[in-house]
Amino acid sequence: MRAVGWAQSFPVSRGVRACRQWTRERLESLEWAGQSPETVDAVLLSVSELVTNAHVHAHSEAQLVLTWDSHCLHVSVHDSDPLPPDQKAEDLTTTGGRGLAIVDALADSWHTHPQRTGKTVTACFVPPVAPEPRAQVTAED
Repeated sequence: MRAVGWAQSFPVSRGVRACRQWTRERLESLEWAGQSPETVDAVLLSVSELVTNAHVHAHSEAQLVLTWDSHCLHVSVHDSDPLPPDQKAEDLTTTGGRGLAIVDALADSWHTHPQRTGKTVTACFVPPVAPEPRAQVTAED
């Protein structure tokens, strides 16, 4: 397996647009990105939501890490708030509060890791053209 990764911090002053642009530039280096525009769009929207959550709810800069492991693109956003993200009940009368619901709908999976200096939310995106992971061979095979 070949893995590649990138990391960048995004202070509140740089905004979410810079984060999306940085992510798009990294994705362009991956073979599948040109063949999977839906996955690229899902990643970009999810990155926007996760970085916005870090800025708005955690009042923190966001450290964004992208890792491609030949099967899944892992999108991790770290902020300084130790509290887990709050998935709110759907409320059609508000204009916000849907970020994690969007990530949940777009990503193949996502989870939160509490850390000593805050938390990291990681979402996994498997593009339709990604190779299947190799099955492990056991002694019985």
